This record gives sequence, structure tokens and C-alpha cells, in this order.
Amino acid sequence: MATLSKVVVTGGAGFIGANLCAHLSSSGAAAEVVALDNLSTGFAENVADLAGVTLVEGDILDQALVTEVLAGADAVVHLAARPSVPKSIENPLASHDANATGTIRVLEAMRSAGVNRVVVASSSSVYGANPVLPKVETLTPMPVSPYAVSKLATEAYTLSYQQVFGMKAVAFRFFNVFGPLQRAGHAYAAVVPAFVDAALAGRPLPVHGDGGQTRDFTYVGSVAQVITEILTAGLTSPTPVNLAFGTRYSLLELIERLEQLLGHPLERAHTDPRAGDVRDSQADQTALRALVPNLEPVDLDTGLRHTLDWFRTLT
Repeated sequence: MATLSKVVVTGGAGFIGANLCAHLSSSGAAAEVVALDNLSTGFAENVADLAGVTLVEGDILDQALVTEVLAGADAVVHLAARPSVPKSIENPLASHDANATGTIRVLEAMRSAGVNRVVVASSSSVYGANPVLPKVETLTPMPVSPYAVSKLATEAYTLSYQQVFGMKAVAFRFFNVFGPLQRAGHAYAAVVPAFVDAALAGRPLPVHGDGGQTRDFTYVGSVAQVITEILTAGLTSPTPVNLAFGTRYSLLELIERLEQLLGHPLERAHTDPRAGDVRDSQADQTALRALVPNLEPVDLDTGLRHTLDWFRTLT
């Protein structure tokens, strides 16, 4: 596998982005890593101490800036987005601008800068109301939120540029990624950090609905490993690829795992279900395994232990 001279990670100061930047640098996969982030949801301190990683503060909608940042790059990992289903319901246009328009701005900047390799982050939310499990990439997308629609546009634009302009691309559908650097403490917090934060603080865990909804939780370190291998091996895919490993846990089972790791019961506070949330999610990993057959993902318990350890450093 080749060492890349320069990789640009949009959203590189965010949760997934900063973990990826750290892995690209520490593994020797990239000699130079540039994190481009407007810091709307990312944090400069996430990458401040990473050797070989440079933070450029800026917005992906600024096509001239993105083109400048991409000069000399071998590849782009496009993670920058306006996350959250509830946020997209409150402000659909903002999600479209950041996620759909932002993606085509990045792709156009790549064309201007002469960069032709890209990995982009889509989402399992594109499957939406389609009830079939596990979710195989050939299923008809049935998005039920503006966020999901915007991520469907993200992958569709990218794969169309691969077909029309010869870009080498992989569009990954992420499934409930969790791990260190994923913060809680706000209304749109993902479920793992929300649960861990409440558990360590002695508060009831906020459970939307009955807690029976299921997710394919994927540790962020595994995501970073997959993307790094894709880049260094020069792999591509003409169709979207699930980035998850076929696990399926309910929120109540997740709480039970946390109880076992912490050694005491946790109180739950059930609230109304959230609009736009899907009931069940689980990835078919066949397409992913065709690309990275030998990668061993981090299991849920190990990932939760790492997450708990990181949260304890915040107190």
C-alpha cells in the first residue's frame, strides 16, 4: 500500500474527522493531512496536538478556498456536513446547503485542483422507511427526513462525478458511528454519548420511545481503519457501500452493556419518539467485505470502554 503525500479531510476537526486525521498520520498512510473545518460542530483542540495534521478554518461552500486547500493533494475525504435528523427538520434548507450543495462545491473544487480520488460520507438514514433487514445497498432508498435526502444527494453527486469525470470514489453509508471525541451536552447529541454522559453524571438516560429501536453501532476507530485502507489501496466502488459490520443492538441492550461495564444499574427516562427516526437499522456487510476482507472491527464492548475512558478525561 502506498503512502499518500497529502490528504485533505473536510470536517477534519469533527468527531469522525479528527479520529481519521489521527489515524492517517499515526499509521504513516499520509505524510501530510489537512483538516478543513468551519468549526460549527468541530473543535480545533481535536487536532491541535496531532503531528503532521494542519487545521485550516473555512467553509466547504467557499469553493475558491477549498480549491486552494486541495492544491497538491492526492485525495479528499469529504466528511463535512450539517449533522442530525432533528436539525434538518428544524431547518431543511441549511441541511441541503451544507450537505448537498457543499458536496458539489467540494467536487468542483477537486476538478479545479486536479484531484481525482475521494471518499465521501453518506448515511444509513437514506434507507429510511424501507423495512428490509439487513440493509443491502440495492434496496430502494426511502428517506424520511431532509437530512437523509441531503445525504442521498451527497452520494449520488459523488458517484455521478465518478461516471462522468473519471473520479475514483467510494461513497460510504455510515451506521451510528460512536467513540472518543463525540460530545454530548446538547439537544442533538447522538445516543451513545448522550447515554455515557448521563451515566457518568448520575442522571437518568434519555430514551426516545420504548428503547426497542435497533442500530448497527460502529466504532470510530474501525471507520478510520476502513477509510485509510481504501485510500492507500486505491480502491473504488461504482455503487454506495455500507460502512458497518452487521451488528444489531436495541437501545435497551446498549444500556445493559453500559450497566455491565460500569457495574451498577442505570435509570432511564423515556420520552416521545423523535420525528424522522427509523425504527431498525442493520447493515449488510457483503460489499464492504469485498473491499476490506481482512479488517477486524472493534466490538461494541471494547468501543464502549474506550468511549467511557475518554469521557472520564473530561471531568
